[in-house]
Amino acid sequence: MSGKLAEILEAAAEGRFPPPDGSVTVVGQPDARDAGVVAFTAHSVVFTDEDPAWVREQLAATAADPLAAAMNPGFLYALMARTGRRMDTIDLVTVAGSLPGDPGLRLRELVDREHPRVARALEHRRDVRVWAADAGLLILGRGVAGRWEASVEVDEEARGKGLGQALARAARHLVPGPVVWSQQAPGNARSVRAFQAAGYRPVGSEAVLTAH
Repeated sequence: MSGKLAEILEAAAEGRFPPPDGSVTVVGQPDARDAGVVAFTAHSVVFTDEDPAWVREQLAATAADPLAAAMNPGFLYALMARTGRRMDTIDLVTVAGSLPGDPGLRLRELVDREHPRVARALEHRRDVRVWAADAGLLILGRGVAGRWEASVEVDEEARGKGLGQALARAARHLVPGPVVWSQQAPGNARSVRAFQAAGYRPVGSEAVLTAH
């Protein structure tokens, strides 16, 4: 990870957050692929190559509450229109430290780059690796600012049996870096619970804008 956004994320992973003073920090994009917003407690970070003055004008015009301005749908829409980008949702962002040893779960790595889940992961990450369990998948790859990110997928008939938590914890054993990040849609309570039970702690929320 490199760049200003990477520095902010690395600090957050260690529990050192931007000052909760209600302000917004504007930094450049870590790469051409990703732009967006990360919101911490009473401090947001907008990462975009657009003019910072334009960003601050939009923030001022969007919401009466400055604490919510950077995640306000009006501002996000204006940023998408300005950049020609799109986004899926606002996610909860979580992080966990790596763990030593074997993941303790029977996994087989998928090397087929045409697999639908691999192909989807490659749209948002690089250095993607995918492992399959009997009824689920674990995906690791480098996402925003080069950080290692994990996501899991559990077959419908296997849900509610702890497999999602086991896969999320396995990512902590398999990640080649000191920490692994993950995003969960806040409404997906099952996923939120699984990752938190696997030791991931919330650090903020995030809206990532990707190019069409």
